[in-house]
Amino acid sequence: MRKGTILDRGRLVACLLGMLGFVFVSGGSVCSVAQDVAPSQYPGLPSEMPGKFKPATDSFDYSRREVMIPMRDGVKLHTVILVPKNAKGAPILLTRTPYDATKLTTHIDSSHFGPSLYGYDNATDVIVDGGYIRVVQDVRGKYGSEGDYIMNRPLHGPQNPTPVDHATDTYDTIDWLVKNIPETNGKVGILGISYDGFLPLMALVNPHPALKVSVPMNPMVDGWMGDDWFHNGAFREQGMPYIYEQEATRKNDAKWWTGYYDDYDMFMQAGSAGELGREHGLEQVGFWRKILAHPSYDSFWSDQAVDKILATQPLQVPVMLVDSLWDQEDIYGAIAVYKAIKPKDTNNDKVFLVLGPWHHGQEIGDGSTLGPVKFNSDTALYFRREILLPFLNQYLKDGAPKADVPPVSAFETGTNTWRRLPAWPAGCASGCTTRPTPLYLNAGQKVGFTAPNSGDAPYDEYVSDPAKPVPFRARPIDDSSWSRWLVDDQREMSGRTDVAVFTSEVLRAPVKIGGEPIANLVASTSGTDSDWVVKLIDVYPDQVAGDAPMGGYQLMISADIFRGRYRESLETAKAVIADKPLLYRFALPTANHVFLPGHRIMVQIQSSWFPLYDRNPQTFVPNIFWAKPADYRKAVQRIYHTPGQASFIELPLITNP
Repeated sequence: MRKGTILDRGRLVACLLGMLGFVFVSGGSVCSVAQDVAPSQYPGLPSEMPGKFKPATDSFDYSRREVMIPMRDGVKLHTVILVPKNAKGAPILLTRTPYDATKLTTHIDSSHFGPSLYGYDNATDVIVDGGYIRVVQDVRGKYGSEGDYIMNRPLHGPQNPTPVDHATDTYDTIDWLVKNIPETNGKVGILGISYDGFLPLMALVNPHPALKVSVPMNPMVDGWMGDDWFHNGAFREQGMPYIYEQEATRKNDAKWWTGYYDDYDMFMQAGSAGELGREHGLEQVGFWRKILAHPSYDSFWSDQAVDKILATQPLQVPVMLVDSLWDQEDIYGAIAVYKAIKPKDTNNDKVFLVLGPWHHGQEIGDGSTLGPVKFNSDTALYFRREILLPFLNQYLKDGAPKADVPPVSAFETGTNTWRRLPAWPAGCASGCTTRPTPLYLNAGQKVGFTAPNSGDAPYDEYVSDPAKPVPFRARPIDDSSWSRWLVDDQREMSGRTDVAVFTSEVLRAPVKIGGEPIANLVASTSGTDSDWVVKLIDVYPDQVAGDAPMGGYQLMISADIFRGRYRESLETAKAVIADKPLLYRFALPTANHVFLPGHRIMVQIQSSWFPLYDRNPQTFVPNIFWAKPADYRKAVQRIYHTPGQASFIELPLITNP
């Protein structure tokens, strides 16, 4: 060590001791010398990271390309392209999504195509076995894509003054793909589930010539009538966390928070949905402000209803609509679109429908069971192998044979049988009829096909108390069984005093239905507004051999809610006349079911379904989102069953000649 270094250190020690009071330093000379010492410098140590890392993927059975595809307005959309190794003349399967294209194509980090894709939103076996090029794209404003995000961005028009929408973005994307992927045959199919199912419907508006087929699965179609946001005017509160996370940030970084384990408690303590949103800062989010401003079915909703839009469009691209009979999120959309566009299918060769016994999106997973209900086969695997794959191949693969797919493939629950049908609703391939048949709610808590007698009690009644709303499933309510709650046992609800229950005798012959049951409820309330929930239920025998837990099980087959203020007009809310019997008529979701001998048919009626739907205060207020605590009041609810005021469920009853 050099001598100068020792002296410098000595001066530094003396200076420090002086400052601490141990050494007297005159004139500050020692410290002044110490202050002249140059500060230490870290030696150079190069980073071990390369400027740009290039993964070694020669052993992969696919190649991955990430590109930014320019749209007509200059915005670029992040797009992931997965090409099977040695692909040549391969068609493209496109999904557009707000749910992160990178994540949806990298469920695990794997050198193999299938494992990388396996998960939402990929029908993996169809993609891999079919040899398809897989393309997943972030919609504008989400994750890796540029631009502004709008929930279910409307088409150019009254709700969207810009020249770009999902139809134009799909067109521009397809145009780029067929020109820039050398391995493709130039044919594109688009498919997806839920929001990703809404987007294949948008692709049908002024479609690109290379778009050869569209498969919307469980699509979002009309957010007010019966999909994600409302059902017949009743607000679906449990969609609020989705709105919060989807719109607060580009990458869903902001997470909904709660101070409760049980959602029932969280929503009750807040009072109203508007107040809960305010407590979470949700009014910063544009779509939430629109929901608050449009509680009725005004032009904001009707202009965006996809079934209404497609009813005005020419039918150019073959479409396969996939519907889940127990879809807990978008049970309305697929059937609504089918009814809107099927009349255009004059040759019965462009519009196809699949009805499966699934929850939302289950068709790309295991379809052997749903909750405790068993189907005796993997219904989802059958759909993918026997229906979806040959259907896609027909339109997308050069030289592929015509698929042996009927216009309607409908799984019949109860008998657990796939039916090949010429149209929907149709009870069988030929020779049977579907006849609207009243299933009457009668005195003595009975239900049957015989009309009420004049001498019977005129009504059943119950007290609906907003302070103790009927839960939509057994508490505590969290996310653990959201996907299967529509098949939850309804016994707990049937034992409540605020639920009216009507039950048939034990069936001696099968009762087969196919289509939408229609509720015809003659009811009164002592309040000035009311919700009506109607549930059509299959009650299993008291004991079931070989499946003990299903003994006495109460399985919902079709159920929905109607907000009373919209009885006269969906566009304009109006107070209900207190204590006056009024007719509430509304459709329940599509069913394709056989009530078997030994079973019974049950109908449950209640006035809350909480917290799936916000509570009706049962006194008329201009906007229920801002109902105050004093507005929530008990009401006496009466269900009438007299010859002149008969309540019934109009069943789409299927009979053989």
